[in-house]
Amino acid sequence: MYSINGLIMDEATGQKKYILVAEDDKFYANIYKTKLSSVGYDVLVVGDGEKAVEEARKRKPDLMLLDLVMPTMDGFEALAEIKADEKLKDIKCIILSSLSQEEDRQRARELGAVDYLVKTDLSIHEMIEKIGSHTG
Repeated sequence: MYSINGLIMDEATGQKKYILVAEDDKFYANIYKTKLSSVGYDVLVVGDGEKAVEEARKRKPDLMLLDLVMPTMDGFEALAEIKADEKLKDIKCIILSSLSQEEDRQRARELGAVDYLVKTDLSIHEMIEKIGSHTG
């Protein structure tokens, strides 16, 4: 990963790093889209896990952010489907949720999440730093 004029670029392709966000809360979705785009990522936000899996199959992201509580397909189901798909299983997935129970963290790890972030426990800047550590 490298940066040109503030854009987060993939060394192999020369393209912006692509992050797919599954978040049904419009307030959080707007914040993630705005902030991640402003630091140079190419960002697509969808409102549920089913759409996230569908979009990942269309264009494989460098990283996925998955909320847990969403309509149609929750974040756990989406994560399980992604990790079960041979073409998608190597996508790094971060759970970004309001749920902070240890059981949820453990389940996410078992399903293959690389990190579990609680929305209310960190600032947007801390979140962006964590994301950067996984896209580098």
